[in-house]
Amino acid sequence: MKPAIRKIALERMEILISNAISNARTNPELSQRQAQLARRISTRHNIRMPYDLRMVFCKKCKSFIAPGINSRIRLGRASVKSIRISCYLCGHTYRKIISHSSK
Repeated sequence: MKPAIRKIALERMEILISNAISNARTNPELSQRQAQLARRISTRHNIRMPYDLRMVFCKKCKSFIAPGINSRIRLGRASVKSIRISCYLCGHTYRKIISHSSK
C-alpha cells in the first residue's frame, strides 16, 4: 500500500471520529454514521486504527460510544486499578487496567 493513501486514510478517520464526538449529543444518528464510516475506512484499507480512535467503540457491539451520552465510565474499586466502561446500547461492561508508575 502506498504511504500517501495510508496517510490520507488516517487523516480521514481522525476527522470523522472528532466530528462524531462533537455531534454525539446533538445528532446521535449522524455521529454513529460518521464513526461507522471511519471504521469502514480502516477495514477497507487494512489499517489498524490508533488506540485513541479505537477506544470510542464498544468492544462487544462495535458501535460508537460517547462518554456520558451512551456509555458510563466508573473508576474500579478493586485492588487492581481500572476504569470500567459500560455501553448503554448492548449493556456490556469492560475494564481498562491503569498501570502503576514506578518511582
